Amino acid sequence: MTSTNDIRRGFLEFFEGAGHTRVPSAPLVPHNDPTLMFVNAGMVPFKNVFTGLETRPDVTATSSQKCVRAGGKHNDLDNVGYTARHHTFFEMLGNFSFGDYFKDRAIELAWTLLTRDWGLSPDRLTVTVYHTDDQAFDLWRKIAGLPESRIIRIATKDNFWAMGPDGPSGPCSEIFFDHGDHLPGGPPGSPDEDGDRFVEIWNLVFMQHLQENDAIVADLPKPSIDTGMGLERIAAVMQGVHDNYDTDTFKALIHASEELTGTKAQGEAQPSHRVIADHLRASGFLIADGVLPANDGRGYVLRRIMRRAMRHAHLLGAKDPLMHRLVPQLVAEMGQAYPELTRAQPLIEATLAQEETRFRATLANGLKLLDEAAGDLESGATLPGATAFKLYDTYGFPYDLTEDALRAKGIAVDRAGFDAAMAEQKAKARAAWKGSGEQAGDELWFDLVEEFGPSEFIGYSGHDGEGVVQALVKDGQRVDRAAVGDEVIVLMNQTPFYGESGGQVGDAGKLMSLKGLEADVTDTSKPLGKLHALHARVVKGELAVGDALQQSVDVERRSATRANHSATHLLHAALRNTLGEHVTQKGSLVAPDRLRFDFSHPKALSPDELAAVEAEVNAEIRANQPVTTRLMTPDDAVQSGALALFGEKYGDEVRVLSMGRQAERHYSVELCGGTHVEATGDIALFKIVSESAVSSGVRRIEALTGEGALAWLNARDARLREAAAALKTAPDDVPSRVAGMAETVRRLEKELADAKKALAMGGSAKSDEAGPEEVAGVSFLGRVVEGLDPKGLRGEVDSLKQRVGSGVAALIAVNDGRASVAVGVTDDRTAEISAVELVKAAVTALGGQGGGGRPDMAQGGGPDGAKAHDALTAIRAMLEKVAA
Repeated sequence: MTSTNDIRRGFLEFFEGAGHTRVPSAPLVPHNDPTLMFVNAGMVPFKNVFTGLETRPDVTATSSQKCVRAGGKHNDLDNVGYTARHHTFFEMLGNFSFGDYFKDRAIELAWTLLTRDWGLSPDRLTVTVYHTDDQAFDLWRKIAGLPESRIIRIATKDNFWAMGPDGPSGPCSEIFFDHGDHLPGGPPGSPDEDGDRFVEIWNLVFMQHLQENDAIVADLPKPSIDTGMGLERIAAVMQGVHDNYDTDTFKALIHASEELTGTKAQGEAQPSHRVIADHLRASGFLIADGVLPANDGRGYVLRRIMRRAMRHAHLLGAKDPLMHRLVPQLVAEMGQAYPELTRAQPLIEATLAQEETRFRATLANGLKLLDEAAGDLESGATLPGATAFKLYDTYGFPYDLTEDALRAKGIAVDRAGFDAAMAEQKAKARAAWKGSGEQAGDELWFDLVEEFGPSEFIGYSGHDGEGVVQALVKDGQRVDRAAVGDEVIVLMNQTPFYGESGGQVGDAGKLMSLKGLEADVTDTSKPLGKLHALHARVVKGELAVGDALQQSVDVERRSATRANHSATHLLHAALRNTLGEHVTQKGSLVAPDRLRFDFSHPKALSPDELAAVEAEVNAEIRANQPVTTRLMTPDDAVQSGALALFGEKYGDEVRVLSMGRQAERHYSVELCGGTHVEATGDIALFKIVSESAVSSGVRRIEALTGEGALAWLNARDARLREAAAALKTAPDDVPSRVAGMAETVRRLEKELADAKKALAMGGSAKSDEAGPEEVAGVSFLGRVVEGLDPKGLRGEVDSLKQRVGSGVAALIAVNDGRASVAVGVTDDRTAEISAVELVKAAVTALGGQGGGGRPDMAQGGGPDGAKAHDALTAIRAMLEKVAA
C-alpha cells in the first residue's frame, strides 16, 4: 500500500522532475484575497499571479496546498462524517503554468503520472471536457489514446472555470476513476452520476479567456494552467478503497479515537469517529496557522468545527475532554510534511483542552433545551427556525449542532426561518451601531486598497518626505476635509511613517503644508497590512483630500524604537546561541522606551544564562558592525540562513536584515520589514531588566537600550550609593559589608536567644527556684518563664524531666501576653498519668481550648499569659486528681 505521505511526496517530486518549482503550502488564512475566509483551493496563493497583479521568477510551480471549506459559500461542514468524500480540511495537489505550457503538456503530464508512475489502469479512467473544447477532446484521444466513449463532453459550468465575473476563465477537463461496478453510480453526465462509482480525482483548468461581467471579451495573451487533485481522493484510489475515511491517515486517527473512547467506528458510532478525525485535522492546522477560537470571523468558524467534533465525542461517551489527546497522533501522521504542526503542538493541545472543557457545560444545557424544544416532534417534522435561533442566540448552541443533533431523529430544521431571525437581529445591531463612532471597518480599508493600492513606505532611508492626501477617515466614514480639533486618519500615497506591525509600534510626528496646516500624528497603523494609516489631530489650518503635505517623523522616538528593534534581533540570536536552536520568537513589542521578547523555552533562565545572553548582545553592540539590508526571494533568504516566522506572508522579494559578525558570518540574519539602526553601535547599551513566564513553554524578556538602559543603571547606582552612605562604607564594599553585618546579626540573634533562655530558666520567683515538690505522692517540677521561644519548650521540659527523675515536669512560657505550656511525664508514670490531661487543664486556665500530644509529652497554649501561675496550680490540681 502506498501511504498518503508517499503519494504527496511522489506528486511533488514528479513535477519537480518536470521542471516545476516546489512551493510550500501557504497558510490557511489567505493574504491576497480578503473575500475568502480560508484558502479553499490550491490556486488561491497564485491568484494575483494569474490576474497579473504579481509576478514570479519561475513560470511553473507545484504544491500541496492546505485547504479548509467550512464557512461561506464553500462550506462542507454539515456533510462531513456522513459521506465518503466530504472534509473540512483537505490537501490539494497541483501543478501550475504561468504562461508557459498549455493543454497538451498539462494532459501529457497528468496521464504520465497516473498511468506510468502510479500504475493506474487506463481502462478505469474517464475524462470530461467542456462541450465546445474540441482541442482538449482531440488531445485526450491523441495523448492518452482514450476512446471517444470515455471522453465526455459536458455543457454545464462544472466544466468551465472562472475566477469571478471579471478576470481569467477557461474550460476544464476532469479526470474520473472508476471504483467498480459493485458500487452504485454512473459516469459523469449520466442521470446517476452522483453515485460513488465514478469519482473525480483531478481537475485541469485551461485558463485561456478574459471575462468582464461574466462575458468572455478576449483571449489571454499567455494561456495558463491550474490543476487540482484532492490528496485524500487519490489516496483512496491508490490504497484500493473508495472511501476517503478508509485511507491510512484517517484510519490511524479513527483508531486513536476508538482507543480513547472504547467505542468501535461501527454503526451509529461511525459518523462520530469520522467527524472527530476530520475536524481534528482542520482544528489543528487552523490553530497552527494562528487562528484561535472566537465569537466572530475565522475564530467562530474554528469554534464551530471544534464544538461539532466535541459533541460527537460526547455522543461516543467520552467522559473527559478528548480532542487534545488525539493531537500526538495527528502530529505523527502529518507533522513531517507540515513542520508547523509539530511546532504548534503544545498550543493546539492547550487550545483544544480549554475549549472542550468550557463547551461541555454549554453542550449539556443546549442538548437538554433542544430535547425540550423538539420533544413533540416526530420523524419528518421540522423544528422552527426561530427556535433554532433562540438556542443559538440565547444559549450559545450553534445551528449546525442543532441540525446535526436532530438528523438522527429524522427531524429537519427550518433554515430559512433561522436565517430570517438572524437577519432581523443583524439589522437591529446594524441600526444600533450606525453613527456610534466606531472605527471604520475592514470593508472601508478594502475599498481604499482597491482604489489606491498599497501605501508606499519611504521611511527606510529617512524621516521626512512629501505626500499627497488620498483619503481622510473620521469616525469610521470617509470625509473630504478636517478642521482644527478634528481627529482623523490620513491616507497618503507615500509616507515615511511606519505602520505598527511585526511587533514594532507605529511612528508619531508632524504633518504640515504650505497652506499653513499643522497636524500632530499620534500613531500609525497598518490596516490589511497594506495601508499606512496616520492617526492625526489637526492643530492649525485645514486638511483636505488632495493636499500635498510635508511629513516629519519624530526622530527621537523613531531612533529609540529602531535601537530596541535591532537589539531584539541580537537578543534572539544570543538566546539561540546560549539556550539552543529550539528558541523561536513567539511575540514581541518594540517601543521607544523598551523592548519585550517572547520566546519558546521550557524553563526559567538561570542568572548565569541571563548574564551570558546580555554579555553576548553587548559584545555585538561594541563591535559596531554595519547593519545591512538585502532584497531576496524568500527561498534564497531562508537558504542563506535567514530566520523567518512561519505563517508570515512574504512577497516575491523580502528584506533580509543582517547585523554583526562572528567567525566570519553574520551574527543575526532575519526577514524583517521594520526599521533598524545603521550600525550595532547605535544601540549603545543593552540591559535585561526582567525575565518571566508568559505561558507553558513560553518565556518573556524585557530589556532597555541606549539612554533608557543608562538611566536604569544610573538609578540603580544611586540606590547603591544611598545604601553605602547608610552603611558608612564605599559602594564597592557594600556586598562584603552587608555579608559581614548579616553574619553579625545571625551571631547576635543566637546569643540573644541563649541569653533569654538562660534568663528565663533562671527564674524570677522563689517558688520557681525551688526543686521538685511532692503532689499526691508524685514528684512535680513546674516553672513559669518569660521570653522563652515556644519552639524550645519541649527540649527544656525534657531537661526538667531528667531533674525530676520520676514524675512530672511542666513549663509555661509567656511572650507578648500569651502563654505556651508543655508538660512531660517520665516513662515510668505514663500508665497512671497522661501529659495530655494535665496540658488541657493548664490551657483552660490560660483562657484557651484544646492542647494535645502523647502521654509522655503534650503541648498547648492560651491568650492570657497573666494567668501562667494559675495554670501551674491547675496542673497541680489535675495531678492530685489523676494520681489519687
